[in-house]
Order: sequence, then structure tokens, then C-alpha cells
Amino acid sequence: MTISIADVLPRREALLTELRTLVELESPSTDKIAVDRLVAYVRSRARQLGASIEEYPQQEYGDLTIASWPAQGNASAEPLLVLTHLDTVWPVGTVEHRPFRIEGDLAFGPGIYDMKASIAMFLEAMRFLQERRLAHRPIRWLINTEEEVGSPVSRPLIEDEARRCAVVFCLEPPAPGGALKTARKGVGIFTVRITGRAAHAGADPERGVSAIQELANQIAYLHSLSDPTRGTTVNVGVVGGGTRSNVIAAEAWAQVDLRVVTPEEAERVTAAILGTRPWLRGATVQVHGGMNRPPMERTPAVARAFERARAIARELGLEIGEAATGGASDGNFTAALGLPTLDGLGCPGDGAHAEHEQVSIAGLIERTAFLTALLNRW
Repeated sequence: MTISIADVLPRREALLTELRTLVELESPSTDKIAVDRLVAYVRSRARQLGASIEEYPQQEYGDLTIASWPAQGNASAEPLLVLTHLDTVWPVGTVEHRPFRIEGDLAFGPGIYDMKASIAMFLEAMRFLQERRLAHRPIRWLINTEEEVGSPVSRPLIEDEARRCAVVFCLEPPAPGGALKTARKGVGIFTVRITGRAAHAGADPERGVSAIQELANQIAYLHSLSDPTRGTTVNVGVVGGGTRSNVIAAEAWAQVDLRVVTPEEAERVTAAILGTRPWLRGATVQVHGGMNRPPMERTPAVARAFERARAIARELGLEIGEAATGGASDGNFTAALGLPTLDGLGCPGDGAHAEHEQVSIAGLIERTAFLTALLNRW
């Protein structure tokens, strides 16, 4: 091997210093100013490591970036695409009451697991490749800024870049035990809006049509579409409506999450959601939305990529498993195009989107070595 875990171990403090900087540069998806501060920092770090920077300005979200390095040594000319995202679910100010800290082998902080540790890993991997002049394909690093809200503007760029590349490395956190993610459910996002008719709840309730009652009917119907045997879940997660307790509600709404394993199931359940009809006479139902991310299936291309990665890991003394998950990532987009996609290459830890979010420092070191070896050997 041209890299080992022992080679990375002396870089422990440098990795943690980088990670602390990334965590303290808070970057909630919907705060463009904050995200762009982190974008500027990461671009400067990539330039220091010899990258060329392509900038893709955005109006609503943080500016997108592709950092690229030419091939080095006797390596294939077909590029490798690395996917990360800078945005988190935590508002600015979170780090003040939940600061970066280290307890034993664990490092804590908002966004550290999902997925700022991955950015620190990748920057360190590129430092190893450049300083040791290790061979590698052309590397394209796509830095997303709105993954946590569904990648609404970055998806076309992700798919266009992926079509030009031989393989995709998605540095999302791994499954429990450090397993790579070789299958992910697809995600659908829908909004249901109900219109009824207002009336006085005490004086003339018979003249009203309750949008909230109709919404309750719709919730029962939507949840009935879940099918555990197929891995399908439909969840009404946010609801609202009405004005006062003594008024028959004229308006109500709900936000709906759909998770499916296959494209065929996505098509079937999407049609059932969009095709819902009112139960109450006089109520109207409108549904908007659709699939946000297609399912990531364990295709032969994904399976072959996993086996190759597992062999490289074993040369480092690491045993890497595989798993399926109900969560989605930008890897869903690239796998659905038929491209070899390795997902879950990030740092082992726990607590994505939770207050106890953490990463393993030993895992950070091991995964940095593993990522460097993948970039070098692929």
C-alpha cells in the first residue's frame, strides 16, 4: 500500500483543528450568507492544495463549487467524482451552546457527523496525494450547499458531472458499524391543501365543511399506503389549519414524506397520493409534489464498486460491510443514472440531525487513510 493508517495517525491534531474550524463556520442550508462564508474557506483550502475552482453562483442557496485536480502518475484519464455537502440542519448560534468538544475518542459539534468530518477527511486525503505525489485519476470534487433541503438547484450539476466520470464517491456518513451504503430508499415530498367552508361552530355548524376533518380523512388514507413488506412508508409529518376553535375550518394543509425501495413502487405510490379525492361533500383537495430523489438500488455496478472498495480496505487492515438505509443522499441521483456509486464513505459516528451528533476520532483517522487509498488505487 502507498498509504497506511499509521501514516495518518501523526496528523490527528491537524485533522481535529481542521474539523473544529469547519464546525465553527456554521452553515444552515437556508442562510446563504453563513454558507458562503464556509464556501469561501473551503475554496481557499482547495486552492492551497493545487485545485482549480469552478464557481456556480446561486440566488437563494450557497454558491456551488467544483474543485478539480488533474491526473497524476500512470492513472486513467476518466475522472472520479467526489460528492460532499457543506450545509447542515442547525441554525447559526447553535455552536454557542453546543460547541466543538472532544471527550476521549469522540468529537462533538453541530454538523460534525453530517458531514463536516467528511470535508476534513477529503482535504487531508488530497494533501497526502499531492505531497507524496501518489497516482490518481482526475478528481472532481462537487461541494453542495443545499443537500439537506433536497438539492433543488444542484441536482442538474451533480447529474451532468456524474455522466462524465468513471465512479462516484459520496462522503455521507456510513451506516452503523461503518458500513458503506449500497442501497437507499427514494424520497417523495408532497403538500396536501384542503379547502372547506367556514361557519360558526355553535350557531350553524351544518353550513360548514371542515377542512380539518377532511385532512384527518386524508391522513388516514395516506398512512394506509405504507407497506412494510415492500419497504414503503408514507408519513404525514407536519399539519396545520383553521383559525379559531369556534369556527369550522375553511383551510388545512399537510406535508407528506414518501420512502420507497424501487422506481416501480415510487410510480405506484406517487400516483395514489396525487390521485386522492375528498371524502366530505363540499371539500376540495389539492396535492402538489413528487419524487425528490430516486431510489438508489444495489445494481451490479454498485455491487462491483463495493467489492473493489472492500478489497482496498482489507489491505489497510479494515473490514468494511455494506447496508441499505431509508435515508437519501446525492448518491441517489448518480446511482439512478447507472453509475458505480460508493456511498457512506464518511466518518463513523452517531447522531445525524441530533443534539448528541458525534464522530469517532479513531474512525476519522482510519477513514482518511481509506479514502486516500481509494483515490490512489481506483
